[in-house]
Amino acid sequence: MLNRILSNKTTVISIVAVLCLLSTLSVHGQLNWSNVSDQYGVLPASVSVFKTQDQIEGRPNIAFYVKIDTKDKNIGFDVDTTLFRRLTPQQFYDRNTSPYIVMNCSFFEFKQNRNVNLIVRDGKIVAFDTPAVSRKGKDTLTFMHTLGSAFGMNKKREMDIVYNFNDSSLKFPFFQSEPLKPVIDSFQSIKLRNPALNALKPWKVNWAFGGGPVLILKNQIRITNNEERKFAGKAINDLHPRTAIGFTADNKMILLVVQGRMPGIAEGASLNDMAEMMLKLNCVKAMNLDGGGSSTLLVNGKETIKPSDSGGQRPVPAVLVIRQGTKK
Repeated sequence: MLNRILSNKTTVISIVAVLCLLSTLSVHGQLNWSNVSDQYGVLPASVSVFKTQDQIEGRPNIAFYVKIDTKDKNIGFDVDTTLFRRLTPQQFYDRNTSPYIVMNCSFFEFKQNRNVNLIVRDGKIVAFDTPAVSRKGKDTLTFMHTLGSAFGMNKKREMDIVYNFNDSSLKFPFFQSEPLKPVIDSFQSIKLRNPALNALKPWKVNWAFGGGPVLILKNQIRITNNEERKFAGKAINDLHPRTAIGFTADNKMILLVVQGRMPGIAEGASLNDMAEMMLKLNCVKAMNLDGGGSSTLLVNGKETIKPSDSGGQRPVPAVLVIRQGTKK
């Protein structure tokens, strides 16, 4: 009788251990994705839409990703942007003759409605990263300079995520592949000739947009928020709607959006959650983009996640556009 009880106890412990293991896998990005492309109208075979409602660490979750084969020359890529004004993603969709994809990208400020990250269109810089940040307390006379991350594509349709330097005196941005330790000095602007920037090289891309921080480098999770200084303190652990972009070793672009700020329906994700998901989607590099109320991904003009703002889609000054045609 005792042996039977011990055997049953052992079986129960084994079952609990397996359940715990499965739960741990779910926490770390093992989500089940369903192909829902047929719910979004006519799409080329090179564009696929996936959805999951699997929980993240026991939290309700709704997320979508789009996979695009960039080798398909019948689709084109671009960044559309405005000057001192913002449009909803739906308005960008309408003015771009009904593209396949419209997704929010760069960060911005509300006062002047302008991008605060690099934007490159047709090979030209049309928006710049914000200048250095003035330090506080006893160090108010010093400034901190960083290199922000950006996603771009060149004429050969080669994608990359880099740390870039740009200003109005440059014809094109400069970049390095590794993050830069923030530079602190007494100058409000940093010059390309600064010794800290001696690893930079010209970045000749057709189009690009900034964001940050980087989530994945060299096929490993590496959130470089300390180097980019995008979020203060432990804010990278906060749960919000999120947007991210990355690419795989076989030239697939991955666009990921997570719904959030909706208790009991979709609570959002942390940056580590986003990094875990992008890694499981086989990204070799990935980068965070503007999130919160800005997070929006339209496929053939139809929303994937529901925007968190009560008024619906938040107007933004720049979006990624993927359309029929050979442009970019």
